[in-house]
Formats: sequence, structure tokens, C-alpha cells
Amino acid sequence: MRRTLALLLLALPASAQDRRSGFEDMARETQAMQRDDMQNPGMLWVAEGEERFNRDCTSCHTEASMRGVAARYPAWDEATGAPIDLAGRISACVERHQRATPPARESQALLALTAYVAHQSRGLPISRPTDPRLAPALAQGRALYGERRGQLDLSCVQCHDDNAGRRLAGSVIPQAHPTGYPLYRLEWQGLGSLQRRLRGCMTGVRSEPFAYGAAEYVALEIFLNDRAAGMAIETPAVRP
Repeated sequence: MRRTLALLLLALPASAQDRRSGFEDMARETQAMQRDDMQNPGMLWVAEGEERFNRDCTSCHTEASMRGVAARYPAWDEATGAPIDLAGRISACVERHQRATPPARESQALLALTAYVAHQSRGLPISRPTDPRLAPALAQGRALYGERRGQLDLSCVQCHDDNAGRRLAGSVIPQAHPTGYPLYRLEWQGLGSLQRRLRGCMTGVRSEPFAYGAAEYVALEIFLNDRAAGMAIETPAVRP
């Protein structure tokens, strides 16, 4: 078994062998916070999400049916004829089946529900987006990842591929794998989505960010999931 595993690892390209979660670059104290559900602040949102799920969603869904859902999002949405991320699916579900105003992006309600659903897939590998209808968005996400932006004229590639592992303003530059979202960020003192983090990167290079829910963010998430395919979901992760 060990010999077979070693041969499989050798068969992978170097970039696949060397992939690492941002968890591995954190201080031991922060790692311990993520490992222990009693210390992980993100579990407060998961608990709230569980309450909301049990109150509003169990007429259609069970907790067991949520296992693996987060691993395969973004996915194709038949209703809109476009890709949709997990938060967007939950928001649309609330609007369609509860006939209620959908929760806003980055709202406590949507973050809690998304964290709860994603938490059910913790430990499962991220799936590669294989639906051919996602191909144009995957290509768009790849292009956005490599596109120089803002007054600093920087791309995602220059930080998270070319300089991953080095330090910027004292912090380790991660490889930008979306394994733990929504996650608790110590800088935010709260839970946030991948779109919030992407917006932070864009403003950091002095670029105008897209609006929450924009198709560009969904395309980027599709590409990032393709890039991180096979890595384990950590939700709710903790990051500095």
C-alpha cells in the first residue's frame, strides 16, 4: 500500500504534490483553535445554522442529505441557467420554498446556514467541477486569477503561486486554497465568506471589487475548487 501511494504521488505534477492548506502555515495556537470545536469560534455560526436548518429546512432536507453538498459547489443552476455557489443556492432556496426575502450576502443568517451545510462535508475532498456547462465559467475564473488588477498591477498568480510561502507584512502568503469557507478570521473577529476574502484581496491591490454575488466571484470559486480538487474541506476553518 505504501509503495502504491508513493508511486501515485510521484505521478502527480509537482504543483499537486506540494499543495498545502493555509492551516499548515498558521501558528500552533491558531491550529489548536481550529482543531478543537469547543475553542473554534466558527462553531458558534454552525450552531446557529443548525437551529435555522432544523426550523426552516427539514420539511425538504435532512442533515444526512447535506453530507457532500459543499464539496460539489459551485454547481449549475437550472432555474437561472448559470453557475451558482453554495450561499447563492441556500439564498434561492429560502426565497423559493419559504416565500421569504432571501438573506443578504454576508448576513448572519446566510453565513450561519452556509457554515452549517458546509460543516456537514468537513473532511471530504473538494470535487473537481466536471459539468460541461461550467466550462466557460471555469475558463473565466482561470483568466481572472491570472489577470493583473488595480493600481498595484498584481494578479492572484503573483502572490499565491509565485510567492506562496514567503512573507508579506509579516504574514505567510498562502496558496489560496478555498478549503475552509465560510471561515473565522482573527483579523475580522467574525465569520466571512470566500467572496469577502476575494474582495479584500482586490481592495488590497487597489482594484474596484465586484459586487457580492457577482458572476465573476462564482467563476473564481469554480477555478479555485478545480485547483484544490481532492483537498479536504475544513469548514469552519480559522485563519489569522
